[in-house]
Amino acid sequence: MTDVVIRALDTSDAELFDTLPDPLGAREGHRLTRHRPDWKRVALRDGRVVARGAWWGGPDDTEPVNLNWFDVAEGEAEAGAALLRSAPWQVELELNLPAGWRDEPALRAAAETRFSAARKAGYDLLVERLLYRWTPGCGLPEQPGRLEFRAEPDDAVFFDALRRIHSVTLDAHALKAVEQGGLDQAAREELDFFHWCPSPREWWQVAYTAHGDIAGIHIPAHNPSGPCIGFIGVLPEHRGHGYAYDLLAECTHFLVEQGAEFVAAATDQGNFPMAANFAKAGFPVVKERLNFDPA
Repeated sequence: MTDVVIRALDTSDAELFDTLPDPLGAREGHRLTRHRPDWKRVALRDGRVVARGAWWGGPDDTEPVNLNWFDVAEGEAEAGAALLRSAPWQVELELNLPAGWRDEPALRAAAETRFSAARKAGYDLLVERLLYRWTPGCGLPEQPGRLEFRAEPDDAVFFDALRRIHSVTLDAHALKAVEQGGLDQAAREELDFFHWCPSPREWWQVAYTAHGDIAGIHIPAHNPSGPCIGFIGVLPEHRGHGYAYDLLAECTHFLVEQGAEFVAAATDQGNFPMAANFAKAGFPVVKERLNFDPA
């Protein structure tokens, strides 16, 4: 077997990226994603593409935010690992898989090849997530009307709320941030992401109880691929009342009022309360995502 050759692509040879089979449906999943040709890399053996990766970031980012398209041919896990190790960007790897992929032998085998390549390159699994996509055919979720929602221009209000929300959280990324730099880092990372999104700052909302207490926050957003539930969070002292559903319903209605024809969302598989709220609000699971951290 000949050695693997790793190549970075550009506009002149970007078509090489499309020569590898796509058993997990990544191309359709990235129909609205814009990948830069010079952030794509392939591994070739005897001139044939056996692994490929497309790193991704926003239109104004100078470096990729993550690697969200990674494919490896059967039996080529070592080549996939070499592709990952050779990249100049060591960022989080997102593997998006069809819902129920474990129940289909062919899909499971294709996924396991990618997992093996990631592990060989030193990546560790951080979390498995559920991806949702609401469309008008799902019907708008009922709004309970228990909370009052107001725009809030002061970032300090959201920062304080996020610190309190993440003091008791099931979210793996937030827990990682807390471990690395405490509650301030976790709150700051969330705010940085909200500001990074191209949607208006004026969309951010605080939810108040009938007594005037802050119950939680919700962030309707657009990421570069379209409208999404940016964040739903209930303060610890107001949990147990089902307010996360109220926030989710309000966030969905808000985005539709802004013209959204679909709404994307995600939650960790282990966050059973939030998954139940998405189900109650009529959000179907369309894909599953595994997030891997680089070495």
